[in-house]
Amino acid sequence: MKIAMGCDHGGIVLKPAIVAELQKRGIEIADKGCFDGESVDYPDYALKVAESVASGECDKGVLMCGTGIGISIAANKVKGIRAAVCHDEFTAQMIAEHNCANIIALGGRIMSPETAAKLVGIWLDTPFGGGRHKNRIDKISAIEDKYFK
Repeated sequence: MKIAMGCDHGGIVLKPAIVAELQKRGIEIADKGCFDGESVDYPDYALKVAESVASGECDKGVLMCGTGIGISIAANKVKGIRAAVCHDEFTAQMIAEHNCANIIALGGRIMSPETAAKLVGIWLDTPFGGGRHKNRIDKISAIEDKYFK
C-alpha cells in the first residue's frame, strides 16, 4: 500500500506521529509537503494528495490542517475523492466502514499527534461495509458524473 500525505502549517504537528504509524505498518509514503511550519495554503497540498489518490498513484491519502475541514473541502473538489474529516475513534471507523473514505483529514489544532496516529490506524484497519453503503457511494459517484465534466 502507498499513502499520499499532505499538510499545511496547522497540521504539520501531526505529521511525525502519522509517519511513524505508517512506517510501523510497512506502508510506503508519498510525502507531498509541507515540510516546515511556515504559513502555506492548504488547497495546494489537498490537490497534490487528491490527484495522487484519484490517479491511482497512491491507494489512500492523509491530509492535515488546523481542523481538517478546509483541506478536506479542497480535496473533495477532485473527482473520485471521498475525503472525510475525522475527530475521534467512532468517526475513524465510520468514514471507512460507511463512507469508503479514500482520504482521512485531521486537525493539528484539535487533537494530539498520538490521537491522530491512532485514528489513522483505525481508518486503515476498518474495511468498507459494502451493501447499502455501496449503493450510497454509487449515488455520490453519480453526482460527480453529473457535475464534474
